[in-house]
Amino acid sequence: MHFRLAPFLCLATVLLTLPVHAQIQVDIAMKRSLFILHEPILATVTITNLSGDEVTFEDTGVRQWFGFEVERMDGRPLPPSDASYTNQPLQLGTGQKISRTVNLTPLYPFGEFGGYRIRAAVNLAASSRYFTSPNLNIEITEGRVLWKKTVGVPQGAPGGGSTRTVTLLSHRLPESTQLYLRIEDDKSGTVYCTHKLGRFLTFGKPSILLDEKNQVHILQNIAPKNFIYSHIGLNGEVIQRKTYNEFGSRPALRRTTEGGVALVGGQVYDPSAPLPEQALPTLSDRPVPLPTSGGTTKKDDKRPENLLSQ
Repeated sequence: MHFRLAPFLCLATVLLTLPVHAQIQVDIAMKRSLFILHEPILATVTITNLSGDEVTFEDTGVRQWFGFEVERMDGRPLPPSDASYTNQPLQLGTGQKISRTVNLTPLYPFGEFGGYRIRAAVNLAASSRYFTSPNLNIEITEGRVLWKKTVGVPQGAPGGGSTRTVTLLSHRLPESTQLYLRIEDDKSGTVYCTHKLGRFLTFGKPSILLDEKNQVHILQNIAPKNFIYSHIGLNGEVIQRKTYNEFGSRPALRRTTEGGVALVGGQVYDPSAPLPEQALPTLSDRPVPLPTSGGTTKKDDKRPENLLSQ
């Protein structure tokens, strides 16, 4: 079964009690409700057919079968970036459901800080039923700027001759502090990326260097003796990303004689790899028995003479 959500969606949870012949449940799950400006807002949308019959969702030419209503907390509506989108038809058998994950950031212009109120809507044309969700709130904020610089794009590279503003930000979440990298063109207003690089320890500042092409190199301390190295181009492309541990020496960024940037020290490791298996203890590993109360020692109870003197 093929399903493509409308190219302009927002997130919400729909559970509307209607007559059994027209009951549709739409759920959207997201890991959090607090985001920084231009960060991808990922929502997993699930549509479940509880009507008892097979249903078909399709655009009518007048109304799309799937969309959202978004507004600011003060009631100002936020229209989609492009209202002329289309949805591919979707058929769901009785009791069936389907899920897809959608990035909402490019679909609606979440360009202002503050809260947003979002409601989902599903139109079932065959029964002229229109399903709307309860409101769901998210908040757009800004992180703390740790490092910022405007650089030129070398001639011959994509966008050569233009400029990029590179910003490294931290964002405090309830369970951790996350590191972000944003690359944008201030003149055109184009945001090329807002990458979440992962957590970092706040007692140590991340290292950031630019190479001879003005590409970005970042080394962040994610846990005691564990580090992530990221190499990112000026158009937001992730060129390299590796995890290191402090084995033998602490990893660090260094400039090369040719003007590049290299990572020295540490050791690459895969954090998802299983831990090495440990051998089970054998009978010879059993602890030395304590002395017996009678003062006699059995053959198997022998201990070094320098321990537990009689």
